[in-house]
Amino acid sequence: MRRRYILGAVLFFLVAYLMVPALMVKAEDDKPLIFDEANLLSPEERDELNAMANEYGAERETDFMILTVDRVENDDYETWTENFYDEYAPGYDKPHGNTVILTIVMSARDGSRNVHLEGYYKAEKYLDSGRLTKIRSKITPDLSNGDYKKAFEKYIKTAHRYMGFEPDVNPDNILFNIWFQLGAAAAIGAIAVGIMAYRSGGRVTVNSRTYEDTSTSGILNQQDRYIRTTVTKQKIERNTSSGSGGGGGGGVSSGGHSHSSSSGKF
Repeated sequence: MRRRYILGAVLFFLVAYLMVPALMVKAEDDKPLIFDEANLLSPEERDELNAMANEYGAERETDFMILTVDRVENDDYETWTENFYDEYAPGYDKPHGNTVILTIVMSARDGSRNVHLEGYYKAEKYLDSGRLTKIRSKITPDLSNGDYKKAFEKYIKTAHRYMGFEPDVNPDNILFNIWFQLGAAAAIGAIAVGIMAYRSGGRVTVNSRTYEDTSTSGILNQQDRYIRTTVTKQKIERNTSSGSGGGGGGGVSSGGHSHSSSSGKF
């Protein structure tokens, strides 16, 4: 019996010994995706977010990047982000590839703090300006509260989830909500069970005609009386506005890379 315990302990430590180097290699293989020049995160938070960005990005074959900076020249954070993409050349499987970038600028000249997102290539298609605006609206309250790690986690998870839907589909549609789907299924099941239970008691076959003698029944008298005619007129308004179809940003970097975008303050 004692020999079994010793053998089990040896096997446990051997497996642990073999796993630690593998975990270290995985951590070392993670590409840097978090550039926190504004020091909004602790080193531990930065490492956790970088690992998360690599993990979620691999599933969508897209680099999920975060850039934080105190200020940029002329407050032109869109051009600054474009220049970063051109010069750093991120991309999941190749330089200048699939990338979505979240840029945080802490000190604008007017005293505001700005949040900006851009999507390139696959991210431009699956994270268009409308979806980027949805992401920005979801993380802005956390940014305003100074909960940057939570905001960045929400950005990575939401961008990952949105890229699982085909373009031109509202990913926040309640029909895609798992709890709504479960509730709808339960309601349909309850209705089906109720109908079966109702029918199991037998149908009522007696109605108003069951005891009616049609040979002796009939209409005794009929009379129509005209009262008046009323005509109502309603003006139909014409829609003269041409409409612009949906807002959103986007552009092309100086290096010729097209992207979607969304900007705001927090």
